[in-house]
Amino acid sequence: MPQPLNSGNIAVRRLHATTQHLQAATTSAASSPSEYPTTHEKVSQPIDTTNFLDNKFVQSQATQWIDLHDPATNNLVTRVPQSTDAELKAAVDSAEAAFPAWKATSILHRQQLMFKYVALIRDNWDRLAASITLEQGKTFADAKGDVLRGLQVAETACGITTQITGEVLEVAKDMETRSYREPLGIVAAICPFNFPAMIPLWTIPIATITGNTCIIKPSERDPGATMILAELAEKAGFPPGVINIIHGAAKTVDFIIDEPRIKAISFVGSNKAGEYIYNRGSANGKRVQANLGAKNHAAVLPDCNKNHALNAISGAAFGAAGQRCMALSTLVLVGETKDWAPEIAERAKELSMNGGFEEGADLGPVISPQAKERIENLIATAEKEGATILLDGRGQKPDKYPNGNWVSQTTLNPQNTTQSLTTPSPLPGRPHNNHKRNPLNDLLPRRDLRPRARLPERTLARRRHHPHQRKRIRQRHRDLHALGRDRHALPEGNRSRAGRHQRPHPRPFAHVLLHRQQEVRGRRRGQHFLRETGGAVLHAAEDCY
Repeated sequence: MPQPLNSGNIAVRRLHATTQHLQAATTSAASSPSEYPTTHEKVSQPIDTTNFLDNKFVQSQATQWIDLHDPATNNLVTRVPQSTDAELKAAVDSAEAAFPAWKATSILHRQQLMFKYVALIRDNWDRLAASITLEQGKTFADAKGDVLRGLQVAETACGITTQITGEVLEVAKDMETRSYREPLGIVAAICPFNFPAMIPLWTIPIATITGNTCIIKPSERDPGATMILAELAEKAGFPPGVINIIHGAAKTVDFIIDEPRIKAISFVGSNKAGEYIYNRGSANGKRVQANLGAKNHAAVLPDCNKNHALNAISGAAFGAAGQRCMALSTLVLVGETKDWAPEIAERAKELSMNGGFEEGADLGPVISPQAKERIENLIATAEKEGATILLDGRGQKPDKYPNGNWVSQTTLNPQNTTQSLTTPSPLPGRPHNNHKRNPLNDLLPRRDLRPRARLPERTLARRRHHPHQRKRIRQRHRDLHALGRDRHALPEGNRSRAGRHQRPHPRPFAHVLLHRQQEVRGRRRGQHFLRETGGAVLHAAEDCY
């Protein structure tokens, strides 16, 4: 007789099969929603990072490996492969094979998968944050904020169904024009080290719910969060090939740029890399979205709330160890606020630099020894050029983690330095510069104060008038005002021939101007027209406007 099925044994076998199917993708991903790293202790058996192809974690056959160290201790965490040519091609083959069926999948079904994906990210929130803290060095609270910002994009993607509909335009009684929004195909994302969860979540939800398949290249410095996101996507029900993850440095980037089946690239990172990717990708006919390095400046005016400003400056300048694209690296003190510089240094000194898992840590280490060396060189250069160091963070380190990449809070007053200190850099926020100048217009670039300078060149060309043309315009304005004065000067009986309307228009020249503007707007639309009402006034003003 057949034996009754034991549901408990079936569940165990299924769990074991799933564990074999989705083996640990990397050291920090060998965790669960309830069990994840909580300390910076040395990893006894680091796990090599794998590729993610066809919903499977595939061990790389790479011959080149990149060691990834915990920034707080410099202990080895994992090895990241430089994916081989065969593995890079396999990722594109997988995405290409999955695209037709995924494109044909209804938007409502894709939406249901995204709902599940968002729920899984929430369940694994702390696990993702722990991976970021271990690999990137952020404090645990800051790492949770990293996940939150990406999660918000995924939540927004759930409601995209009403934003991707086409349009119908009735152009005649028997004719209409229809527009449709269709996915591009395979899209790729090249992600930076400073937001390991947020930047992949800028691409995965939006690209997939709109019917595209995607290839993600996380930073070789901290791929763990992206590998966990891939695991969660498989659990949410995304079909094989919709999301693929490859690894590496410049070689992988060049492959993404030159592979003709990849139709679009999204990049976040430094200026140099971004310009290279944008120029080469555009030359290959791809759509390229390049978010390049930034350098934030803050101007402190005398009428601000002092305490609020000092707290905001400290958080903006030193949060995430200054490794944010919009970190505050330059402070412009206007007027009497120039005397606040010592207080800013004192407020910064109160921040706690420690390992990201430690209670009360306000900032952690920088990403690598090379980054630490570069920052210290910037401080030394500023000091050599005459800057006053109000707070020096060189040589500071927590007692518990003496081998980490530590640079403490640093505040400089580079009044007499040259341009070398304030050149934009891929690590904004360290060091922090205090500029004490007045007036404000002498400090900031003129182009930043003039939004018009960012308009297209052909728009600017229309706004530039030849000297003779400017003279003619000024004369028209004078004649227009003269027309208004002359109308008021007319005798009472001649002001209007409209019978009972004997009172003059309170601003007759404004009436002329209104109709003239209507005519100009019509010309710009390519449909020159002249309203019948007020037409005579327009023609009367034609020579003087």
